[in-house]
This record gives sequence, C-alpha cells and structure tokens, in this order.
Amino acid sequence: MKLKLIILAFFFSLRLQAQTITDIVVNSPVHNTLETAVIAAGLAPALSAPGALTVFAPTDAAFAALPTGTLSALLADPTGALTKVLTYHVINGKVQAAAITNGQIIATLNGKTIRAKVSNGNVFINNAKVTVKNIKATNGIVHVIDAVLIPPQTVMDVIANSSVHNTLEAAIDAAGLTKTLYGSGPFTVFAPTDAAFAALPAGTVAALLGDPQGALTRILTYHVVSGFANASSLSNNQYVTTLNGKQVVVKIVNGSVFINNAKVTVKDINTDNGVVHVLDAVLLPPATVVDIVVNSPELNTLKTAVIAADLAGTLSGKGPYTVFAPTDKAFEALPDGVLDALIGNVSALQSILTYHVAASNISAPNLNNGRFVTTINGKSVVARIDGSNLYINNAKVTVRDIKADNGTVHIIDAVLLPPSTIKDIIVASPTHTTLEAALGAAGLTSALEGNGPFTVFAPTDRAFNLLPKGTVEALLADPQALSKILTYHVTSVAVKTTDIKDKQYIATLNGSSVQAKKTFTSLFINNIRVSVSNIIADNGIVHVIDAVLLPPATVADIIVNSPDHNVLEGAIVKADLLTALKGAGPFTVFAPTDKAFQAIPSSTLNAIIANKTLLQSILTYHVVSGAASKSDLSDGQFIKTLNGKSVNVKFDKGNVFIDNAKVVITDLKAVNGIVHVIDAVMLPPKTVVDVIVNSSVHNTLETAVKAAGLVGTLSGAGPFTVFAPTDKAFAALPAGTLESLLGNKTLLTSILTYHVAGAKVIAADLTDNQIIKTVNGKDVIVKFINGNVFINDSKVIVTDLLADNGVVHVIDAVLIPSNNVIADESESRRAANAVAIYPNPFADYININVSDYTVNMVNVKVYDLSGRMILNKDVEPISTIDMSEYNGTFIMHLANSDFKLNKKLVSIKN
Repeated sequence: MKLKLIILAFFFSLRLQAQTITDIVVNSPVHNTLETAVIAAGLAPALSAPGALTVFAPTDAAFAALPTGTLSALLADPTGALTKVLTYHVINGKVQAAAITNGQIIATLNGKTIRAKVSNGNVFINNAKVTVKNIKATNGIVHVIDAVLIPPQTVMDVIANSSVHNTLEAAIDAAGLTKTLYGSGPFTVFAPTDAAFAALPAGTVAALLGDPQGALTRILTYHVVSGFANASSLSNNQYVTTLNGKQVVVKIVNGSVFINNAKVTVKDINTDNGVVHVLDAVLLPPATVVDIVVNSPELNTLKTAVIAADLAGTLSGKGPYTVFAPTDKAFEALPDGVLDALIGNVSALQSILTYHVAASNISAPNLNNGRFVTTINGKSVVARIDGSNLYINNAKVTVRDIKADNGTVHIIDAVLLPPSTIKDIIVASPTHTTLEAALGAAGLTSALEGNGPFTVFAPTDRAFNLLPKGTVEALLADPQALSKILTYHVTSVAVKTTDIKDKQYIATLNGSSVQAKKTFTSLFINNIRVSVSNIIADNGIVHVIDAVLLPPATVADIIVNSPDHNVLEGAIVKADLLTALKGAGPFTVFAPTDKAFQAIPSSTLNAIIANKTLLQSILTYHVVSGAASKSDLSDGQFIKTLNGKSVNVKFDKGNVFIDNAKVVITDLKAVNGIVHVIDAVMLPPKTVVDVIVNSSVHNTLETAVKAAGLVGTLSGAGPFTVFAPTDKAFAALPAGTLESLLGNKTLLTSILTYHVAGAKVIAADLTDNQIIKTVNGKDVIVKFINGNVFINDSKVIVTDLLADNGVVHVIDAVLIPSNNVIADESESRRAANAVAIYPNPFADYININVSDYTVNMVNVKVYDLSGRMILNKDVEPISTIDMSEYNGTFIMHLANSDFKLNKKLVSIKN
C-alpha cells in the first residue's frame, strides 16, 4: 500500500508538468523495464510524437512476473517479438478509463485486439488490472497495469483468454480440438458466447458434451473456416465452406454481419493463426437440404414454393438429394404471372420443383460436361462446362456444393423448365451440337417437336467426329442422305432400357431395324454403346450413344452388325459369300441365329464348316433372289433359293415357318434386300421325300407315303419325278375315300406310284400331250391349257421342287389310275384333242362334244373311285348328261370304234 501511494504521488506530480508518454515512462520509478524495452525497440520517438495514443503500461513487477528468460528473449529481438508485445499495449485515441466498457474489444497498434472487463469499479485489460488510471500526457493517456499483455498467438488463445467464451473453450477441449486451433491455421472462427450456448434448449449443451466426438465435433467444426476472413472480406449472400464440410451463408443487413441467422457482435479479433468473430447464437449445421434453403437469404421464393408444393417433408427425408436451387432473382425473371400461377397450381409447381431435384448426392466435380442427371420429375437435366463456369441446362451455378446430411445444394441463377420435347433435350445438351445442326439440315427438327412418341439414339459430337474426315460436311450438304442416317436413329415408339431385351430388333423410321445387345452393365445398339439412357421428354425418350449408327447398305451388313448372328457371319465369310451378299441383289435371307447353329451337333457343324462346297450349298438354301417381305409370303408358298432348291412357307397361329424353321424376326430391310431371322438351320432336301416332309401343304401325302412303305424307295438314288397332290387335293376326295386308301396298302401304293415317274422331268422338259409312264406302270398325259400345265386333269400349281434324287411338281388333285389302257399313243392324243368335256368341275350337268369323227354314238361309262360303275349309256356326239344326283370325284370313260378316253370329273358340290 505504501508503494502504491508513492506511485500515485509520483504520477500526480507528473500531471503538473507537460510531458509526453515517453517522458512519463522514462521518469516513472516503476517503469524502468518498460523504459528499457521502449528504447530498445526504437519506439521512444513514436511515443513522444504529437498525436493521441493510449498506453497500458506494465510495471517492473509485471515484467518480473514473466516466466524466466522471457524478458531476455524479448530484448534479444527488439524489432520483432519485443515490438509486437509493446504495440499490443498501445491503442489509437485518448481513451479515459470511464469510457472503457465491460466486454469491449479494442484493437491495438499490434493489429490484434484486447478485451476489457469492468468489475466492481475495477478495469481489467485481458487479465491485467489497471492500477492507476488516466495519467495524461501531451500526446495521449497512460494507464498503469499490473501484468504484461501478451498478444494472442492463436485463435485458441483468444477463446481461452475471453471471459465470455468459457462454454466454447470447454466444448473445444472436450472435442479434442484445442491442439488443432493452436495450430498453424489459418482459421476463421465464429465464436458463440456463453449466452449463445445458454440460449439452446435445456439439456442441449450437456448432450453435446456427452457426445464429444460426434455431434459436438460436427457443431464446433461448423463454426470454423479454413482461411483468414476478416469482416471486410465477407459479402452478402456469400457461402463459406466450414471444416464440417457444410457451408454457412453470410448476410449483411444495415451494416451488421450475420452468419446464417447469428449476428456477429465483435468482428476481426486477429491472431497469428487466424481471426475470431464473436456470435450471439450457436450455428447448427443443416441436417437437410430444406434447412439450407430455409437459412439462405436468397432462396426465399424457393422456400415458399417448396412449402406450397408440399415437398418440405420429402426433401427433409433420408435422401440423398441434389437440389439445383434457383435464387429469388431467378424466380423474378420468369414472365409476369407465371410464378403466381405456379404457386396456385400444386401439380404444376411440383412438376417444376421436382425437375430441380435428383435422387442422388452429386457434387460439382462430378458434373462433367455433357452429363445427364435424372431428376425425381423423371426427366433429365444436363451439365455444361464453359471455362470455369458450370451450367445446368442454361442456368449458371453460382454457388456449388452446399452440403447437408441428406444431400447437396447448388444455387443456380435461373428456373429450370422440364423439356417438353426430344428437340429440347438435344438443344440443351452441350455434347449434341452436331446432331442439332444435322436435324436442322435434314428438316427433322419440327418432327421431333411433334407428339411422337419417339426413341432417339443420339450420337454425341465426338461420335460424329469419329466419322472419316469430311463425312459430316458432306452429309450436311446432302439432306436426303443425312435424313436416311438420322431416321435410322429414331423409332416410332418410346422404349426405355428396361423395355429392351437382349438381341431384340427395333424398327426405325428409316425402315431398317437396329439390334440391341445387353450385357450385365451395358446396352449396345448394333455394336454401339449407350452411354446415357432414359432421358425423358413428353414425346419420347433419348439414349446417348458413342458412335453414329450407319444404316445397313446390304443384307450382309445386317448380319455383320447383329450380335445374334456371329456364327452365320463366320460361315458366310468361310463360304466366300460375303461379297455376293453385298452386291446389288435384291436378296431375301433367312438368317439362322447363333442358337440355331448351336442346336446342330458340334461334330456335324464342324464338318459342314470344314466343307466349303457343302457350306455354300446350305447357306445358299437360305437365300432367295428378290426382296420378299412378310406381306409377300403366303401359306403353302414355295420359294426357290439360290441353291436351286425351294423352301416352303407355312403360317400357323400367327407364326411364319420356312420349312420347319420359325421366323422370329421379319423384315430387316437393307438397300439390297430383306433379312428374316429364323430359329433353325435349314438343310436342303436330299430326296423327294424331304421335299414332301418339309412342305406345309403335303401332310396327307407324307402320311400316305409312310403308310404305303414308300419312304425308303423314294429316298433312293432315283431319279424320280413326283406329282404331289396337296392336302386340299386329298380333302376333295369323297368322304371316307382317304381313310379307305390308308387302310388298303395295295390300293394306296397303286395310286401313289401313279404319281411317280422313274425319271427326272423338270418343267422345261414337259410338252403338250406328252405321255409319261409312271412307276405304277400306267401313263399320265401332259396338257398345256391357257398357259397352265395339267397332268391328266390335275393342274400343276408349283413346278421344279428339286432334290438330289429328283424333282417334285405340286398338283391340285389326286391322280386316279384308269383300268383302261390306252393302247396307241397317237390314238390317245387324237382322242384328247377331239373330245371336249365341260364344265369340269361340274355342278349338275356334263357336256360332251366329239369333233372330227364321223360317228353316230359314243358309249359313256362313269365310275366312282371305288371302281363301281354308276352310269353306262350311249349318247350322241354332242350331248348333255344329267349328273345332279352325283357328288364327289369320278372317272368318265368314253369310247366308240375310233377312240377311247378316260376323264376325271369333280363335282363342285363336294
């Protein structure tokens, strides 16, 4: 107390003299150390200069209380550490003790701040007590303090030395973050006061302290930013990423700074490793993307819209979500009345807002140029990178990667409107500029704005660039050729990838089909990978592909491009038929799948492929000269192949069969023909029996040949010519006749062998009135009438179905051998030419007209097929015979002294 009185007396005496701050320090008996330090640091002139400074002056006892060696170290670094300490005791302006308020933060000449505390009339600076106040100097004021003020080295020092951050200090220590904040930094710390923590709901602080490595750490790191951010560097609506990984938003209102909704009450407490800003509230990290929207000062309209659309609950869910969040200005830029209309239409509002949300967590680095992102609206947005700028559709991303627990928010400067058409998708895409230009050049843009639906396989700019040099330019100059290529990328149905099956053919607007191939992870169209799938528009779907699809120029190209015809492709190459199938054509190819080839025993297949001649024979049996679409095919039709032999068409329950191979895909069109995909390999018929067995219109004949035991005979070396009655021909026999024949092997054999000649007679070898001896031993006669060929009275409807052991001609009626033998060939020809019997088939009457004969009467006998005579009478050479009571098929025998003639008659009543 005595010393204090001496000091007070001394300073009172000084007040009677006009002295500078330096004079006061030099003349003071208790500031010798401070005097030495000021002089050593070269600060005496500054403290003597005119001006207005306030100095907090530590006594000699204060310096002596420093840790051993501290003072010596400071004096050893006069312009460095010593100057920093001394300037930390000086502030600008004359500050009387009465003007200092409790909790006041005061900036020093050091650049860092000190904190004042006023308690029971006493003033403390940091933790140093002012023992003598208001010593006036000519250039300022001196306050004597009882401790040396040490400038805070770190943000942690600021917090630890603060009288209003005890809870924050305890929390940092509990979370194990003290050492971090003592580190090199730099850090910007938003420091909630004890009052801010106390304002949290009851029990919150205790709960946080009970989970130090979890919730407490997440909250504390949400208050720390990596970097040095003074208040002057913060701007309104600025988003700042915290050590938590999530962002806080800065608001500046009437000069006050807010972090989220917490006010900065003290700015810019600077330290060596950062800066501290004092907050009046605790910042809580956003748990959801909705929290981010609610906390943002520039997303008020979006907040209103999300609530109006009843989406707040959804977006507060588990997620994850990525939200492209339009600012208030973005909504204001909509045409007048649009926003009001949307707010009043929940369905429309939901449609637009959900177009701004993806059901995944996508950070900005993953939004690469051209990436399509499917939104929960079902339609996709596309990312575009222009320099350092990122766009979503045409909206610029102004703030990226605002993190929440359930996703990420990117702020954009425009409202995204869902694409209504495929054209909108292509125009918006930064990687489809060439396709956009091509559609315009080909005049197809308006089509893709139509109702559709369409599916577009959309080649990227890179895909077009992969074409040979000059190709794109040539196509753009030739709209017709360009249209053919572009329409090959478009289908007239909306097909999602889930709708597409492996090896499925999809018809395009070009008229040709593309083929899909699906692997475990990828979809290919022809052999081109789909890199982005299912981009939805109101009028269809877009799938992005890696290369341009080129329409098949030839049937060979269809086979080569197909993932389901690898064996056929290899076989065609092995047989040297690829060049032929690339020729002018036209061709129809019945193309067996890989499974069809695999169904052949491997040893047999290997033998076929190893025998080039045999391979060519089989492959050419699958190729027809001419383009035959499905609509050109008819049930029972025979089609001659390049092999020279014919295949048979069968329609059964909506399915088409070629021989016994099912057509699984029809009408794959190329410039030089058509491909039909079949499920079996067709083997050319070796025997006439094979022709019959393969035929869809000879089932009865096949049964009859087997019943008569003639399969072995007709499978022999031959050669044979078979006049083969169709199933309809057998059906035209009187009721019960066929069953009788099948039950009488001798009679059946007699009739069947009457249809077989023991020689190979092709159509070109037939002549009018030609007599052909059958295996039965009896003759048939060939007649040419009005361009048609008849065997006896049966019309030949298909000729020259070739086999290795002969030929088959299809006829429309069963040939019935006569019991009367024509003895003289020339006489029989005369009779055939001289006698006309008509109509045949008949209804009720038969007319007979005998010319060139001088005869009076003709004997007419009529037999049924069982050989029973039903009529025997003599008639005039020109007569009409009543047959109205008869129904079926009959043999009429006409004779007189000059001729004999047998004629088959068929009733149309049958």
